[in-house]
Amino acid sequence: MDFKQIALERQSCRNFDPDRDVEQEKIEKILEIARLAPSACNAQPYHISVLKGEMAKEAAKATVSMGLNGFTKDVPVMIVITEDSYNKTAALGSKIKDIDYRSIDIGILCTHIVCAAHEEGLSTCILGWIDEKKIRHLLNTDKKAHLIVALGYASPDDKLRNKKRKSTEELITYMY
Repeated sequence: MDFKQIALERQSCRNFDPDRDVEQEKIEKILEIARLAPSACNAQPYHISVLKGEMAKEAAKATVSMGLNGFTKDVPVMIVITEDSYNKTAALGSKIKDIDYRSIDIGILCTHIVCAAHEEGLSTCILGWIDEKKIRHLLNTDKKAHLIVALGYASPDDKLRNKKRKSTEELITYMY
């Protein structure tokens, strides 16, 4: 599968198959790709927690409120990405340039996770609507929880949707 095919086919799944578990080998392949994701000054200022079983169900509960994310009850694996500290070089650069490199790096990491998952035949949904206090309690950490990636197999009736994106003209400016 080439990258363009992944970009065309990968979509946020909101219809997971509750009867299909994710193979450990596939999780490990995905996490190895995630480990290779670039980050500012190679700091990798994040930590990845993989939750399955009851832990995944508890994490799912922390994503549901105001009518959002009810589908997460069927997700077999929840990958929680928490913020970690910078290395000295990235910390200095962040302070001097007033840029939160951690958020950028976490976004890059998340992209690696969802693309690697798609290549393995799995579906994902990136969740930013989370009860951070519940997630911190569940993980027994004081680190900021940024995102959760729901991971599993899509239900057989989950069909590929048309992508709604800005046109090339709206999105890109060439300047020479």
